[in-house]
Amino acid sequence: MENIALIESFSEFKDDKFIDRVTLMSILEDVFRNALKKKFGSDDNFDIIINPDKGDLEIWRNRIVVGDGEVEDGNQEISLTEAQKIEPDFEVGEDVSEEVKLIDLGRRSILALRQNLISKIHEHDNTNIYKQFKELEGEIYTAEVHHIRHRAIIMLDDEGNEIILPKDRQIPSDFFRKGENVRGVIESVELKGNKPSIIMSRTSPLFLEKLFESEIPEVFDGLITVKKVVRIPGEKAKVAVDSYDDRIDPVGACVGMKGSRIHGIVRELGNENIDVINYTNNLQLFITRALSPAKVTSIKINEETSRAEVMLRPEEVSKAIGRGGHNIRLAGQLTGYEIDVFREGVEEDVELTEFSDEIDSWIIEEFSKIGLDTAKSILEQDISDLVKRTDLEEETVGEVIRILKSEFED
Repeated sequence: MENIALIESFSEFKDDKFIDRVTLMSILEDVFRNALKKKFGSDDNFDIIINPDKGDLEIWRNRIVVGDGEVEDGNQEISLTEAQKIEPDFEVGEDVSEEVKLIDLGRRSILALRQNLISKIHEHDNTNIYKQFKELEGEIYTAEVHHIRHRAIIMLDDEGNEIILPKDRQIPSDFFRKGENVRGVIESVELKGNKPSIIMSRTSPLFLEKLFESEIPEVFDGLITVKKVVRIPGEKAKVAVDSYDDRIDPVGACVGMKGSRIHGIVRELGNENIDVINYTNNLQLFITRALSPAKVTSIKINEETSRAEVMLRPEEVSKAIGRGGHNIRLAGQLTGYEIDVFREGVEEDVELTEFSDEIDSWIIEEFSKIGLDTAKSILEQDISDLVKRTDLEEETVGEVIRILKSEFED
């Protein structure tokens, strides 16, 4: 039968993609009906019988017998003489069913049929992949590095599905080799054309939250709840956790004995420093905990402006701000409050912006990035430490300190 080669191409996809029988028959019928429409102008009077298990296909065209010379639509009608060639006892007004062979469609149509069939199977497969991964959005997934590009890593999972890990979704210290397994969270799934685009992220706060779920049994079981996660990928993270069972210490359970439980998570994230904090509805206490390891003396909260003024002893200020200002920035994100740090016992200080006539604005901005925005906050630091924490030259830092010192001497 001429249709065997076409059905065989269909069977290849059937075995490979595990498409159910009903869907396969629907795709096949759709492909053939499109071909019939192109060939005959309409497919309304055609019956298509498909047996995909056996590779069987039959197409029957139904026409009405009309008198010789009265045929107006050759697709819907057949002359009496032509009908009687099929069956001698046909009469005018009767229905004639005649099998249409694939060869009758022409070689070009047969080639187009095969290509259309392949395209439809791919389209169906891509739709299923899209639905499958759409349900996995926000979940941890593992795939193998297949190709490394400048702007992204292309990975394949066990089913051969392509997963993309863009450069900006990679932790700065990430370094992968071809064939290596990579874990991340499925961040987004979109259909671009007919092809699903699956984006993985290792920088999303959700990735850290899901790692807690997978690595810490009490979180997985729901005994401990992860309330909020904030991150500076590869540098520092803060995780607020809570438990509705007073017998469970959520921080202790997450960290483990000597950090045993959290160690695997830290290693997965390129040694990202993770602070696990007890969540509380007491805002003052929550901000105090969020600024850990610094010890807060007092807090003044303005709920209307979502700002908190925090008083600290001078030796605690650098701990509250943290390297590169990471600690205070994450504390603000975790609590939802802009946190202003003040030094206990320091009555007179001058905002750094007051020196804009003598100090360039970009230099002031560099100090502000690490949480130093007043004169005394800079004068309390060592020059060498300031050089390490900013992008400024030692000569520039020295000049700034000279300007600030002269102000207080005056």
